[in-house]
Amino acid sequence: MRPRKPRTLKQHLIRRLLVVIPASLLMIVVMKTGWLDMAADRLTFNKLAWFDNTKLVEHLRVLVRHNGMTDEPARCLVFLVNGDDPPTAMRVDVMAKHTEGCPHPDKKPQQLFTVRVDKVDRILTTDAGSPGVFHPMGS
Repeated sequence: MRPRKPRTLKQHLIRRLLVVIPASLLMIVVMKTGWLDMAADRLTFNKLAWFDNTKLVEHLRVLVRHNGMTDEPARCLVFLVNGDDPPTAMRVDVMAKHTEGCPHPDKKPQQLFTVRVDKVDRILTTDAGSPGVFHPMGS
């Protein structure tokens, strides 16, 4: 067997680019489609997280965007937790803020819909699309 010729710098760079460019494009697609957020949510949101309002709101942020319940960017959504509800159930008003970097920056915040959360039975209902009439929210 003859020994191989050493790779030139050009060959080395081309081989690296053939790996880096498709991997970078794949990561961009995964981020833009929301797959990365959904995967992180599935890994971190567990049964105990239903009783942690911060984790629950982040879970709702992912679900609302994933289920297409609003076209607002995730950074423009505000979740207002009703503090008067019992500890095992709560209502969350989903609002669209209109500040710099969000659509319609001069308008005041508007309520999009409400999500009711049954923490014990882990059930989400929403009135999105039918104000005041609640239906199960896809998870």
